[in-house]
Amino acid sequence: MTDKNSVLFRPFDVKTLHMKNRIVMAPMTRDFSPKGVPGANVVEYYRKRAAGGVGLIVTEGTTIDHPAASGSDNYPRFHGDALDGWAKVVEAVHAEGGLIAPQLWHLGMMRNPKQVFNPDVPSVGPSGLKVPGKRSGHTLTDSEIGDIIAAFAKGAADARRLGFDAAEFHGAHGYLIDQFFWDGTNERTDKWGGDLVARGRFGVEIVKAARAAVGPDFPLILRLSQWKQQDFTRRLADTPAEWEAFVLPFVDAGVDVFHCSTRRFWEPEFEGSDLNLAGWTKKLTGKPTITVGSVSLGGSDDFIAAFAGQGAEIAAIDSLVERMERGEFDLVAIGRALLANPDWSNVVKAGRFADLKAYSKDVLVELV
Repeated sequence: MTDKNSVLFRPFDVKTLHMKNRIVMAPMTRDFSPKGVPGANVVEYYRKRAAGGVGLIVTEGTTIDHPAASGSDNYPRFHGDALDGWAKVVEAVHAEGGLIAPQLWHLGMMRNPKQVFNPDVPSVGPSGLKVPGKRSGHTLTDSEIGDIIAAFAKGAADARRLGFDAAEFHGAHGYLIDQFFWDGTNERTDKWGGDLVARGRFGVEIVKAARAAVGPDFPLILRLSQWKQQDFTRRLADTPAEWEAFVLPFVDAGVDVFHCSTRRFWEPEFEGSDLNLAGWTKKLTGKPTITVGSVSLGGSDDFIAAFAGQGAEIAAIDSLVERMERGEFDLVAIGRALLANPDWSNVVKAGRFADLKAYSKDVLVELV
């Protein structure tokens, strides 16, 4: 291990989660689970990353037990027969000394009508809006919102029952939870709408219900982002004060770690400071944070471009390491680099950077 990268390989603890290093496998949708059930190929895919030295695996998005949650019959589910498949994934990851958390997901209005699971069920959202001003789905009633909150809590409880080491809620990137956060897709005037803090209530209630279901010690992670795939430039908060008012209720609800997604981790979040979103969130909440966004990639490349079929070259991680040394954030999530290099963590620990393969779209074709 090279001295300059040593911070990446220091242990990290939060509640019952005891990580051997600071490296997290970022959740990446892979679409390789026919009828929503992860099979032997999914087991092997995650086993390889655990064997490759990742401190914590956060799975691809797994859809909760709600008829309109999924966008594809090949997205893995987190209910019914799929749970047996996930139990095998957990067993394989633990056998390699790894840790794993499912990412619990509801697509909301972002379902693809051309490949949708349960096509006769309408897509749902806080106001039936996929993008501002274009109503194309069902506006959730108060009782339906309660059902979805309960489904997220059930997912967290099942994660603990199956032996997962934590659970993450996908509250970013314009999916259902984030659709409640964003004023462009939430026009409600009841308790689920209003200003940013009020729009956060749906997410807060999910965390509260999950905390009640899993008890006080099971770690809960919340993924947040300012940008949305519907509009990369949109923001929830323009100032640190607005962001603080939004995120603090999640701390009270029971979030242990914030997973802060940006398109490029090195970009400042607010004027007057070099802190990124993870840095600001840690400063304002006192909670551990995960940074993510084009880690190990350089220049203008980012994961949106990469998943659109554009390749990306490997870049130095010196800036990341320096910011971790300063305590700006605690953990770093690695995405595409781990698709191309299942053993990325072990290779970096050994300082064998020349052995790393560059990411290209070819790695998306198969689950390897």
